[in-house]
Amino acid sequence: MLVSALLTSVGINSGLCVLFFTLYSILRKQPTNYEVYIPRLIAEGSSKRRSHFNLERLIPSPGWVKRAWKLSEEDLLSTSGLDAVVFMRVITFSLRVFLFAGVIGIFVLLPVNCSGDQLHDIDFADLSNNSLDVFTISNLSSGSKRLWAHFSAVYLVTAFVCYLLYYEYKCITGKRIDFFHLTKPQPHQFTILVRSIPVSAGSSVSESVERFFMEYHPSTYLSHMVVHRSSKLQSLIKDAKKLYKRITHLQSEPNQPQYRHVGFLRHRVDLVDHYGKKLEDIEENMRLERSEVSLATQEVRAAFVSFKSRYGAAVAFHMKQSINPTEWVTELAPEPNDVYWPFFSSSFMRRWLSKIVVIVACILLTILFLIPVLVVQGLTNLNQLEIWFPSLKSILTITFVSQVITGYLPSLILQLFLKIVPPIMEFLSSIQGYICHSDIEKSACNKVLWFTIWNIFFATVFSGSVLYQVSIFLDPKHIPAKLASAVPAQASFFIAYVVTSGWTSTSSELFRIIPLIWSLIRKPFTCCSDEEFEVPSIPYHRDIPRILFFGLLGITYFFLAPLILPFLLVYLCLAYIIYRNQFLNVYAPKYETAGKFWPIVHNSMIFSLVLMQAIAIGLFTLKKLPLASTLIFPLPVLTLLFNEYCRKRFLPNFIAYPAEVRIFTSHSRVSQL
Repeated sequence: MLVSALLTSVGINSGLCVLFFTLYSILRKQPTNYEVYIPRLIAEGSSKRRSHFNLERLIPSPGWVKRAWKLSEEDLLSTSGLDAVVFMRVITFSLRVFLFAGVIGIFVLLPVNCSGDQLHDIDFADLSNNSLDVFTISNLSSGSKRLWAHFSAVYLVTAFVCYLLYYEYKCITGKRIDFFHLTKPQPHQFTILVRSIPVSAGSSVSESVERFFMEYHPSTYLSHMVVHRSSKLQSLIKDAKKLYKRITHLQSEPNQPQYRHVGFLRHRVDLVDHYGKKLEDIEENMRLERSEVSLATQEVRAAFVSFKSRYGAAVAFHMKQSINPTEWVTELAPEPNDVYWPFFSSSFMRRWLSKIVVIVACILLTILFLIPVLVVQGLTNLNQLEIWFPSLKSILTITFVSQVITGYLPSLILQLFLKIVPPIMEFLSSIQGYICHSDIEKSACNKVLWFTIWNIFFATVFSGSVLYQVSIFLDPKHIPAKLASAVPAQASFFIAYVVTSGWTSTSSELFRIIPLIWSLIRKPFTCCSDEEFEVPSIPYHRDIPRILFFGLLGITYFFLAPLILPFLLVYLCLAYIIYRNQFLNVYAPKYETAGKFWPIVHNSMIFSLVLMQAIAIGLFTLKKLPLASTLIFPLPVLTLLFNEYCRKRFLPNFIAYPAEVRIFTSHSRVSQL
């Protein structure tokens, strides 16, 4: 790719970012768009709809940037929870890493790369027609002593990233424990979920549970509640909540219309009374449904078992309850808003088969996704395009068209295909047997991350058949050499990918184009403004993998193609401001994992470091610098040992809280503070 193609891509995406920012600054002030841009403030009553016209609405203003910048971590913790704090710390962690790597890469490695003559000398008089490869390590000749600068950079960045990883893991572990201490004790902390309950002939599930826990946990057992099949009851409860919110909304908004014409004859009715009568009917149906659900025939072989202390619940959770490990299976009870009901009645065998089906589905999806990846790779090669479409040869010779096709279009197509991956992975995780939404989201986060790494990074680097890509990893001895020869060749594509996918996706997150379009389509069919809207929650399984993938690209390419680092820093700065704004105005937490996404972040960064080190080993071998290659060998070993230490030191606190924390009550903690 030529520098001119990259500049074209940067120009297009910069223009889109400015356009999105300008439109956002105007559209967010329009009362009809409040449900799109400030739904959280509307739901909390912090902002009211204004009907009178004001000229200020049509003037863009950067006031939202200042408010987002001023948001402190303590305020973010109190309003959006620890998960939001951890998410923002992922961004600040990445900023620190790439600021450090950027200083080394831009001011040391980039001039060293430009000074080489392996490819050809740089023509500074006609910079735009230079190939981006002259800014990469490929421009240094074999055996060059200048490669020792890259060797030193690999060690320095590895040490710095490991230091930051340790610091963040320790810090977030402390915040997680403090978060547990400083929140009020919740019922789910005293409760476990027991599934696959064996029931003897002539007894009910409830009797079996009580008999078992009174016998084996007599001093700590408190009570239990058997799960019943109650899909109709859940629907009634959901309808009742909606009606209650509508009534509250009408009573708190005096400017809202209190009357409506209903029926064929258009009778005028009071909305509060109308909804109140509906609510009474639903409550009566709920009483009838509860009496039916209480019958033993509706019981599911699962129960919530409560204990007298959080410590008692923890002991029961960690202890195997039966000789047969497929019976009396225990899990920590999720918080009420986090419960996912479909798999409560599933057997051990059904859950096991579901996991196998999901694994097969993920493999098939990965193979199918190679098709758009190969199409994208074809677009980056003009010679290949001319072979595929000879009729377009005259058009492809136009400079601007060729720059757009090779620089901007491939990354855009890949980004559009990637949009469908998070919802698919969330669905696959939801049929895997989990009983809470947070576990589904964590599982989907892992799936999206490794899917992205394989299909965007490895499939792009090793462009070819599926069998060829698999064969590379079946021959571990040659992996570093193959990575070293293939990864630098795709530097220009990934620089353009960061600009296109990173900048545009972050700006579109602010602009919220899909919710805006949906709101405009829905408004003509909405009969009145008292309809309750749902405040969205941030899709961590979509946004965390994106940040981590860019982190992998930055760590991998910082010494191969340092030119990627300024574009990464722009992306992270945009993400820092935009996501803080979204937490303030748009997203509200539905449930809390207390920072359980951080181990995913840590593992991804360790993988990125080891991958970068493997590429360095192969590269120094190809560049005929065997001493540097030999001295790099201890680095992945030390990195993996560091990871193992962190796994033993910090990870257990993310799986379950220790006894020391559970026994140490909130009251004693606060008194010490």
